[in-house]
Amino acid sequence: MDNEIVPAHYQQLKQQIGTLLRRGREQAGRTVNTILLQTYWHIGRHIVEFEQNGNIKAEYGSELLDRLSKDLTLEFGKGFSRSNLVYMRKFYLAFPKSETLSHQLTWSHYFEILKADSDLEISFYARQCEKENWSVRELKRQMKSMLFHRLALSKDKAEVLEIAQKGSEVQQPEDLIRDPYVFEFLGIRPQQPYVEGDLEQKLIQNLELFLLELGKGFAFVGRQYKITLANRHFCVDLVFYHRILKCFVLIDLKSGEIEPADIGQMNMYLNYFAREENVEGDNPPIGIVLGAYRDHILVEYATENVNNQLFVSKYQLYLPDKAQLQSELERLLSDDQNG
Repeated sequence: MDNEIVPAHYQQLKQQIGTLLRRGREQAGRTVNTILLQTYWHIGRHIVEFEQNGNIKAEYGSELLDRLSKDLTLEFGKGFSRSNLVYMRKFYLAFPKSETLSHQLTWSHYFEILKADSDLEISFYARQCEKENWSVRELKRQMKSMLFHRLALSKDKAEVLEIAQKGSEVQQPEDLIRDPYVFEFLGIRPQQPYVEGDLEQKLIQNLELFLLELGKGFAFVGRQYKITLANRHFCVDLVFYHRILKCFVLIDLKSGEIEPADIGQMNMYLNYFAREENVEGDNPPIGIVLGAYRDHILVEYATENVNNQLFVSKYQLYLPDKAQLQSELERLLSDDQNG
């Protein structure tokens, strides 16, 4: 009898039930997450309001969370460590309107985001995490690499405030560029000798993290993309297609300083792609020459009057200096700097 019901109709039934179960579990997970976020937000609110209403003397303020942690743990079990209560309090203070919370993010996301040093960073990482659907692991990496600071330092004060409120949006080629790019995930030590091929191979081996560093919208097309012109062969190190800007993005890697000839070669690649590779609906290609060093004056003269969308940027093999970037950002945002 089993053999009679196993063919097509049974498989269809099983698929239908499987779809319902998966959908139900996803919906249940989202519901539980929403309730958890709201609960933690309200716990934070109650703590802050208790403090603000003068229900404790200032000298006993530091003891409140210790006592609360012990009492709640005794009655409700795990999840109410002093650290968690501190972050629930910060949660409410950072997001005083509960309707601004994103229920795409989990408490683990918010716990990491609240480690940021400023309201601007907290707002940016919450928005960007939601837009790009980062996992907690990806969020940690972006925060450690100081993504907000790297993006902010290429903008003016008004633009910094805007990306803090809305996150970074890719609307034009310039929005793709980060300076510097950070490749600490490759594990290459700063003094370790390497050539372009080594760098390219390691980037491909760590493609998931490389795409995370590049940003949203990149789809990998190929490496050492072959071009033939006048019976001569050339290869573009890495070729991507950007789904939002609808264009090819060509990347050439340099292990040392970027030379004017490297910029000229990229310009040739862009001309080729615009004429030979683009199809109807594609926008003009974008070229990025990525090197360990660059001379701003040489780059300025080499790129002057170049009509293509060609950018020159640096990469580094180690995480940026947090104190230095913070200082530069504070200087950018200061009234004196912009007054």
